[in-house]
Amino acid sequence: MIHPTAIIDPKAEIDSNVQIGPYSIIQGNVFIGSGTVIGSHVVIDQYVTIGKDCRIFQYAAIGAAPQSLKFQGEKTYVKIGRGSILREFVTVHRGTQFGGGITEVGEENFLMAYTHIAHDCKTGRNVVMANNATLAGHITIGNYATIGGLVAIHQFVRIGDYAFVGGKAAVVKDIPPYVIAAGDRARLHGLNSVGLKRHGFSQSTLSLLKKTYRIIFRIGLTLNEALERVVAEVEQTPEVVNFINFIKASQRGMTR
Repeated sequence: MIHPTAIIDPKAEIDSNVQIGPYSIIQGNVFIGSGTVIGSHVVIDQYVTIGKDCRIFQYAAIGAAPQSLKFQGEKTYVKIGRGSILREFVTVHRGTQFGGGITEVGEENFLMAYTHIAHDCKTGRNVVMANNATLAGHITIGNYATIGGLVAIHQFVRIGDYAFVGGKAAVVKDIPPYVIAAGDRARLHGLNSVGLKRHGFSQSTLSLLKKTYRIIFRIGLTLNEALERVVAEVEQTPEVVNFINFIKASQRGMTR
């Protein structure tokens, strides 16, 4: 299951049901779970944990030191969740001590070719990042979010659950859950209605989210006024509460 040209540090812990292709390099203090397939010419640096049933294609580089001038070689980590797919030339860098110490890719993520996840980022479940999408440091991506090709996201930005960021967008502020954002600089373009329907959201939930979106972003209220009105006028389902709480927790400001 391990090609004879692969170089494996004896300190690496690799399940017996892992495949490793030719010329790949696995350093020490790496754990790779059962069913994972590593292609050729992959480099996995130290302090990386890869879950079960992942697929990492050729020339990916996982766990390199972060691109941060503050980094001093401290022990930090990368974690790749179960069932994730990392295509050609994907790069995922370790965390930093000042940023939490770990970079996490959630379960069942699909990272297309040339995507980059920088230090201290965290992605949720079933995140899709299209070709050449780039995350700067300290970014959080919610569950089931989709990031289009050539998207660049500024450090410390948050992307909400089920959000869709259109290709070639430049994102400098938070993107709320359930919406579509696009452009340079990114602007909101309504609910991600097609994506929400595909994920099984009911028509009543879509109507409540549409009303919430309209109150907050379309009728000219201040943010505090809009949030108060949503609490007063919209049924507080889990999705509406998630929308409100995401906005309240924003540090960088909200894309409008």
